[in-house]
Amino acid sequence: MSSALTEVPPATVPDAVVERPVRKKPPALRKARTFYLFVAPWIIGFVGLTVFPLGYAFWLSLTDSDGLSPRTHFVGFDNYLEIFRDPLTMSSLAKTGVFTAVTVPLSILAGLLLAVMLNQPMRGRGLFRGLIYLPAVVPPVGAALTFRLIFDRDAGAANGALSGLGADPITWLVDPNVRYVLYALVLWACGGSMIISLAGLQDIPRELLEAAQVDGASYWQSFTRITVPLLSPVILFQVITGVIGSLQSFAPLLLSSGSLSGAGTVPQGNYMYMIHVFAQYFSASRFGYASAMLWLLFAVIMVVTLVIIKVSAKTVFYTVEPEGKR
Repeated sequence: MSSALTEVPPATVPDAVVERPVRKKPPALRKARTFYLFVAPWIIGFVGLTVFPLGYAFWLSLTDSDGLSPRTHFVGFDNYLEIFRDPLTMSSLAKTGVFTAVTVPLSILAGLLLAVMLNQPMRGRGLFRGLIYLPAVVPPVGAALTFRLIFDRDAGAANGALSGLGADPITWLVDPNVRYVLYALVLWACGGSMIISLAGLQDIPRELLEAAQVDGASYWQSFTRITVPLLSPVILFQVITGVIGSLQSFAPLLLSSGSLSGAGTVPQGNYMYMIHVFAQYFSASRFGYASAMLWLLFAVIMVVTLVIIKVSAKTVFYTVEPEGKR
């Protein structure tokens, strides 16, 4: 029996199979997209909570806004010109400059001296470090209120101690004594400066100090010619942050003077720039003028910071040479 074999034609196979390559995104693009995805919450917060308020404050500084009326008038740079014609504004700015020039070096020097003492081997060193640093973590409002209680004329602990010694009570919270209360308040919280200086001291190689001792250098020579130059970047950081913080001081100045009701009752020794800004905002309802004052303070801080950095170029020594000088 013969059967017819049905031949199935072979499938047609193309000579060359053309495969389309899968397009992959460049690694740099993927990294950039991942980066912006992770930093998007910060960018949104920065724009919404920093850029927009700054822009709105600058717009207010060009108007006569009182913060209540929906209608404001554009006055240009009249508010900025009025700042330089207002003697009270210039006086408060000068007092703030003096306050900064006194308190910043005092706090840095006190912190450095405490750091040098507590860097030596001694029993209970950790306890002393913690006790000295503790005031630095107290909120400024709480610290100022504490000093109000201590230096109150009638029921304060300071006058209580003087009475026990047979001395007359002192009105600490009025001129001219109130400035000394402010300086004491700043020095009381020098524990933050101490911790920063202590970290810088522990980063100095002991071999350098030991080599100086072998060469016959005294402790003072080692401190001034090795320790302080190697600590100069740390001191520069403290100077910049201290200047910025002191120029913006507000709550300690207001509360330590016993003036909770407003800036109008602040002693002249405490009437500094941010107190005047507070008075213009909430007592005089001059939002435009107060915003111009804040922008002027921002410009002053920027200029002072740049001057400090420029001057420190020849006095600050780095263990690693900066990028631009390599």
